[in-house]
Amino acid sequence: MTGAANEGKELTKAIDGATYARIPLRTRVVMPGDDLDAIIDEYAAPHLQPGDLLFVTEKIVAITQGRSYLVEDIDPRPLARFLSRYVVKTKYGIGLGMPETMEMALRECGTPRIVFAAGVAAVTKLFGRRGDFYRIAGDKARSIDGPTPHTIPPYNKAVVLGPKDPAGVAAKLKSRLGGANDVAVVDINDIGGNILGSTLDKTGEQRLVRILADNPLGQGHQSTPLGIIRASEV
Repeated sequence: MTGAANEGKELTKAIDGATYARIPLRTRVVMPGDDLDAIIDEYAAPHLQPGDLLFVTEKIVAITQGRSYLVEDIDPRPLARFLSRYVVKTKYGIGLGMPETMEMALRECGTPRIVFAAGVAAVTKLFGRRGDFYRIAGDKARSIDGPTPHTIPPYNKAVVLGPKDPAGVAAKLKSRLGGANDVAVVDINDIGGNILGSTLDKTGEQRLVRILADNPLGQGHQSTPLGIIRASEV
């Protein structure tokens, strides 16, 4: 840990009268079969102080749970090919805008839910309303990461699902760390983020979303899937 911000990011952020350092933790590339506990022990535990919060990206949690799939191994059904054509694509990620990621959304969330979400979104878009698809499809759909050119290999050719039981993962990691540090499993990118599971209360989760709003871990090859929040009074 260097204590330095990632390129193009700020190390600190002021929220509600306090300044928070958002310290990125660089790791090796996490691979399927790696043990999350071992990753935390090696890269996070030595740097944590009492009162710090550890935030962990949902992607490495999911990878260690065996929830990453090579694109070439996914066979999209015709419905997935059809629905993916209507997903708005952004520069921040493919989302469900390719047949393979949409196929995994159908498997994860169930075909009825995804079809219903797509139908509602198609109608409400006519009235200028956005975001209904993911509000209905839920976090499982929102958390699916598709391959992009800036993603670290081998995940530039893989689809990664959201993690299983992120709240349980956060609670287990807090206990492993001795109970002195809250833990959050987060899904953040350069257009916003969500707390998928944490040991915080709702107010704490809302504050954390604001602290991480500019994605201090970055969106590319930084290899910083963990971070520490450390508060000091302004």
